[in-house]
Amino acid sequence: MLMREKTLVEKITEWVGSTPSLVVHTILFIVSFALSVDGILSWNRMLLILTTVVSLEAIYLAIFIQMTVNRQAAELAEVGEDIDEIQEDIEEIHEDEEEDEVREMKEAATIEQLSRDLRRVLTELERLKGGKG
Repeated sequence: MLMREKTLVEKITEWVGSTPSLVVHTILFIVSFALSVDGILSWNRMLLILTTVVSLEAIYLAIFIQMTVNRQAAELAEVGEDIDEIQEDIEEIHEDEEEDEVREMKEAATIEQLSRDLRRVLTELERLKGGKG
């Protein structure tokens, strides 16, 4: 199966669900709170900025995740179509095999009948020969 290159959205979505992303976010939260504790930013300003950034991040991540889900759903639909086609091919092969078996059985029955008829004719010929001689 061919592997396609991941899109930027897929790379972002994959990174967000990784351990490095967890570490980066944790460090950013710690730095944000440290700036307020040190008095560099007021608590209100830090919380406003942090809340805004987290909200925007959540919105974009939800969009990215939905885009990834939509893309995967489309790919699954294509796989489903391929499976249906393969199933149809298998059914056709099975039907062909059944037809071959039926034909072989008919041929075997015909050969058996011909053999019986031939034995009967030979028996009749032997009987006729015996009657002349």
